[in-house]
Amino acid sequence: MPTRDTDPSRRQAPTAPPGPPPTAPPLGSPPASTTTATEPAESWTVGRLLTWTADFLKRRGAESPRLDAEVLLAQVLSWERVALYTHYQDEVGEQARAKFRDLVRRRAEGTPVAYLVGRKEFYSLPLTVSPAVLIPRPDSEFVVVEFLALTKGLDEPRAVDVGTGSGCLALACAQHHKTARFVAIDISPEALAIAEANAKTHGLSDRVEFRQGNRLEPVAGEGPFDVIVSNPPYIPTDVIPTLEPGVRLYEPHRALDGGADGLRVVAPLIAESIPLLKPGGHLILEIGSDQEPAVRDLIAAHPEFELAPTVRDHANHPRVVRATRRTT
Repeated sequence: MPTRDTDPSRRQAPTAPPGPPPTAPPLGSPPASTTTATEPAESWTVGRLLTWTADFLKRRGAESPRLDAEVLLAQVLSWERVALYTHYQDEVGEQARAKFRDLVRRRAEGTPVAYLVGRKEFYSLPLTVSPAVLIPRPDSEFVVVEFLALTKGLDEPRAVDVGTGSGCLALACAQHHKTARFVAIDISPEALAIAEANAKTHGLSDRVEFRQGNRLEPVAGEGPFDVIVSNPPYIPTDVIPTLEPGVRLYEPHRALDGGADGLRVVAPLIAESIPLLKPGGHLILEIGSDQEPAVRDLIAAHPEFELAPTVRDHANHPRVVRATRRTT
């Protein structure tokens, strides 16, 4: 499924999870503390709104309150974020404040910012997202890095993305390898609709084909492929209730749940990839940080594969396991 940063070793629920704010943000009138009988009320400028909202969201447990405030206000005003600072003293009108207040309330209740604004950037590629897909996370970009390194000298490499979600992996790979061709697979028709729209937005529909189905079934018998990439569901079922509320309550569980051991999709995907990869072809899998030994053992059980060193993420956690189909 699409990328995510829901690793149980790193994404536990906060000690004070976000909940409904005790009072709605007072964005309809200026703060009473700044008004005296002889002093005019201070207006709600861009700067005041950002400062107040960042403090409010911090108290509600947001991990990046200032960034959240900036993204939401830029969305309401239809500005780029940088414009907030070039218009820091501009007053924000009542209608915009009402829209902003609603977004801030929903963020305080736990709704992820990406779902509130309907987009998320991945590998410098802005993508449409909705609750039908997982929100792309920076750690999944290591899959793209590996793909680009392995296919640098290949002309028109054929590749498959299993569990494409928003399309982030296939589209980022195709965007940066100008001749790569992908079949992107997902079991969810709602996710595929999002991914297809993203492909059209970025002019990649001619090189990325979307198919509905389970794992590699939609391309059975259509090999050989140069690369198979996947960010599959890998969160163990009993870990999902411990994830932070923004993930647990809003992101699609079907794209998270990897079964009792987190490997329900990974194990058969490894076996199914063997007949579909050409000799010298590559399998690139994102994994949970505590799954490295288990996934490497699963791959090592197939003599057709030669394992490569595990790739670690920005936090030095195991993040990507890669294997190459032997030529002999």
